[in-house]
Amino acid sequence: MRFVTLARMMTVLAAPVALASCADPQPLYVDQAWIQLNPNTSAPAAGYFVIHGGEQPVKLLRVTSDGAMQIDMHQTVTADGMTTMELVNSVDVPAKGTVRFEPGGKHLMIQSINPAYLEQGKLTLTLLFSNNDRLIVDAQIKGATTKAAPDHDMANMSGMSNSPDAANAAEDAR
Repeated sequence: MRFVTLARMMTVLAAPVALASCADPQPLYVDQAWIQLNPNTSAPAAGYFVIHGGEQPVKLLRVTSDGAMQIDMHQTVTADGMTTMELVNSVDVPAKGTVRFEPGGKHLMIQSINPAYLEQGKLTLTLLFSNNDRLIVDAQIKGATTKAAPDHDMANMSGMSNSPDAANAAEDAR
């Protein structure tokens, strides 16, 4: 009798664990998307968001928007006391991991946002991944601050190179 009661109790306790293994897999998703306008209206805006990895690792290949002329992914890099931005072709997203696009790190450079989107206060971004997922997220547009963050003071970008050797070329020029 006691054995039967113990067996029933074990079955009841094991049921939630068994059911949890039947749950849908964790999806790949994006949240916390926002755009910081540049005080210099002819310079690009910066875009930020958080990617939450799904069950399998993937790569973020590209970000697009109908409301902007061009969007590039960049990484802020500091070496020998010099901060530069390097163009990034893709970003690894680990399974069940988190990748942050944030000031001072990975970020988007968004060229020429359509004024209609500026008035609307949001820009729709489409993120394209290596597993063929296309995630669409609305990014809130924040107005230009009086002073851009140090890694995004983009007023003098005309001479900036997007190549990984930009930091070395600047160092050699000294």
